[in-house]
Amino acid sequence: MSSPTAGARPDEVRRHNRSALLRRLHVDGPSTRASLAAELGLNRSTIKALVDGLAESGVVAERVPAQRSGAGRPSLLVLPQPHAAVVMAIDIRVEQVAMAMVGLGGDILGRDSWNLHHRSRDPGEVITHIVDSAKLLADELDARAVGVGVSVPGVVRRSDGLVHEAPNLHWTDVALGERLSAVLKVPVQVGNDAELGALAEHTRGAARGSSDVVYISADVGIGGGVISSGQPLRGTGGYVGELGHMVVRPGGRRCYCGCHGCWETEVGEAALCRALSLPEDSPRGAVVAELRSLAGSPDSVAHRLDEFTEWLAMGLVTVVNMLGPELVVLGDLFTALPESLVDRLRRTVQERSLVSRAVGGTRIESSPLGRDAKLVGAAELAFEPVLGEV
Repeated sequence: MSSPTAGARPDEVRRHNRSALLRRLHVDGPSTRASLAAELGLNRSTIKALVDGLAESGVVAERVPAQRSGAGRPSLLVLPQPHAAVVMAIDIRVEQVAMAMVGLGGDILGRDSWNLHHRSRDPGEVITHIVDSAKLLADELDARAVGVGVSVPGVVRRSDGLVHEAPNLHWTDVALGERLSAVLKVPVQVGNDAELGALAEHTRGAARGSSDVVYISADVGIGGGVISSGQPLRGTGGYVGELGHMVVRPGGRRCYCGCHGCWETEVGEAALCRALSLPEDSPRGAVVAELRSLAGSPDSVAHRLDEFTEWLAMGLVTVVNMLGPELVVLGDLFTALPESLVDRLRRTVQERSLVSRAVGGTRIESSPLGRDAKLVGAAELAFEPVLGEV
């Protein structure tokens, strides 16, 4: 656990310790006072004062555990109270917007979603629909959000939530953070969708306990989020992770970004549809159903998805060689890929990547969070400033 700066005022120390305790409960769930003291490196009297104060404010509660072990009086569990701090998480995709009210501890209290069509992707229309739906959801749950996190499939300036470019949405220089904050009257944090997918996996998914991770997002396009030494890799101005726009096939298909032969033109949703002999505009459900129909036939997977798998492996080898992760998490549409295909990816990366061989093999896993990953990541983004203020 990190410690406050030496010489800090007592109130700063208390605020730091309170925030650390809340974050521990928010991310890892209920715990006893003794365990909290050991994990956070604080003495029992400090933990008692913190828990008593939070309990008095209604932020936590203490309960007798449902299962007891041993004789004597059981240690009480300290539990975060979901309604003590609620945030709004919003996931803007190319074809859909999803939102959820998320309580302290990560519980999803309620959710809503709607489809986007070509004419309804206008930024103004999307913002209006978000604001209207947010009010309805908040009223339905009788909850008020203290912060908002938004996931967008594009290049986002983290300082103010400007969407510099979201090619698949056809958005350019949209002041999304400022516009939403002005209407919702709460702080709004905006992040790249794949970056937030990585945050979600690192906090609540496959990458818990891993320090160096790459999350590969597969929707209409391809994105990447990176956790390096336990922290999000954000680059200059927050612009990082556009892995789908690595050029892997010069002279290949034209991409929305203006280049030819980007990785996402070979392994994005349209490319997967072509490999499955489906129309490029096939509904997501039809694509997933076709993939599942192949799950029990490795030979069919190898035959029909051979070229697709080769392009996917080529990009992954480059990613592993450049970033050296211990784990690559495949998200969104890639979670439906047959296990035999994922096994082939593991073997190919191990064979072709110098870095993977040097570290004894890079793990490649499918996301357990599925389509909720970016929504979960948006919630965690919103909670980051909140946990220090509750």
